[in-house]
Amino acid sequence: MCSIMGYTGRDILLPELERAFAATKCRGPDDSRTLALPSGALLFHRLTIMGVHPEGMQPFAAPDGSAVVCNGELYGFRKLKRELEARGHVFAGGSDCELLLPLWRERGTAMFGELDAEFAMVLYDGPSDSFVAARDPIGIRPLYYGYSGSGCILFASEPRSLLGLTDRIVPFPPGHYYKDGQFIRYRDMAKVEKVCEDDLETVCTNIRKKLILGVEKRLDADVPVGFLLSGGLDSSLVCAIAAQLLGRPIKTYAVGMSTDAIDLKYARQAADYIGSDHHEIYITERDVLDTLDELIYTLGTYDITTIRASMGMYLLCRAIHEQGEVRVLLTGEISDELFGYKYTDFAPSPQAFQAESEKRVRELHMYDVLRADRCISANSLEARVPFGDLDFVQYVMSIKPAMKVNVYGKGKYLLRRAFEGDYLPPVILQREKAAFSDAVGHSLADNLKACAGRTYGNGWEAIAEKYAYHARPFTKESLLYREIFEKHYPGQAEMVADFWMPNRAWAGCDVRDPSARVLSNYGASGE
Repeated sequence: MCSIMGYTGRDILLPELERAFAATKCRGPDDSRTLALPSGALLFHRLTIMGVHPEGMQPFAAPDGSAVVCNGELYGFRKLKRELEARGHVFAGGSDCELLLPLWRERGTAMFGELDAEFAMVLYDGPSDSFVAARDPIGIRPLYYGYSGSGCILFASEPRSLLGLTDRIVPFPPGHYYKDGQFIRYRDMAKVEKVCEDDLETVCTNIRKKLILGVEKRLDADVPVGFLLSGGLDSSLVCAIAAQLLGRPIKTYAVGMSTDAIDLKYARQAADYIGSDHHEIYITERDVLDTLDELIYTLGTYDITTIRASMGMYLLCRAIHEQGEVRVLLTGEISDELFGYKYTDFAPSPQAFQAESEKRVRELHMYDVLRADRCISANSLEARVPFGDLDFVQYVMSIKPAMKVNVYGKGKYLLRRAFEGDYLPPVILQREKAAFSDAVGHSLADNLKACAGRTYGNGWEAIAEKYAYHARPFTKESLLYREIFEKHYPGQAEMVADFWMPNRAWAGCDVRDPSARVLSNYGASGE
């Protein structure tokens, strides 16, 4: 990951911008640079991934005065670079993001919808003395904005870089670009333009081919690559595909509570099957409680699910960073939003399933994608998400909803069937869905709830009422998280739409805890 910041005015001095921007130095510890512009500034912290030489340092600038900062990966950029060179463009280094200014000159805002990439960027157009910002269609790379006292817009990778510079911090909407004071949508990944009429075998074949290509793209890096492996279907598939593509042992990493880890045994089975160089990290109740404040500040959320699921990932990524073996991590996020959770088994109709999937895809940037980004980037690593490949997401979203609902007695049937064969052992390919926050160990959430119980007595609801301006806490645990959040981000709760919860309007899903453990179909998920 890298960190970017852009300011479009003059009332905030550069030293003040740099002090605020320093809060995200962890995202890019290798180098930092500020570029003063006629009507603002661009700032950059670099994590060296592609184009490891100094020529890959941002901001990139052009002879016409234009400049850009980007936190992103442009997949297939080497072919695109050759095409640009054939048209007369000259490049100084090997960074993929160096292509952005030539693309801007050729395509303007049309380039955002043409990129096969995950990105957040701020671009200064020299000839017009104006700023443009954009974010990838899913929101895999983070971007936030706010307005200064004089009404000038600021952009930053994380909300903590905007604290004290603006009264209200807002997530930059995925699939949009900002230009001339307006946010304009260029792509909606959840919208289905045409329903796919492929038969079952064709659907599964396409799922397999497109996911393999999504993994293959994300193996391109100028630094070592590793893999998070929970032993669940999604992360195990990413690892198995990568191991076959590379033809050598990959590095895999798993985490579990020291008392009751569930995932670790499955991760070990998957690792043994694919022959990976596997690493296990154990965490304790003390680790969890001691890290809670730091984690919530890092995440910038109070959401129960996100915090529970982030704890194991954050501590695992800390250990990976300390080992210093890899700089890029592939993960299994975004499969659930496409193929279903445990609670979507209760969808009253295929249309309801599809509507829920659309909602989750549009909100990903506030929940699972946020979790992966912050846990990994806070430890100076880069996250890549193969299930978020744009072509893959577009195809799966277009599949007839009736084929995706669980009428097979097993969730994610299409994905499982697509990879039947020698990718994974049957015990992993057919493993029941278990939420990461549960399968790290049931004690993780239990310890957090017990901590909240010790912190608040019978009067907790009166305390919760202080935060009723948005997403009022509804349990002691949610109040504990909200109070820590408000300490770090006072009055900024609207950065998150609401609590991530099962669809409580569906029969069987009217619950007060987001864990799948409270659902009647949890079954063998906890074994």
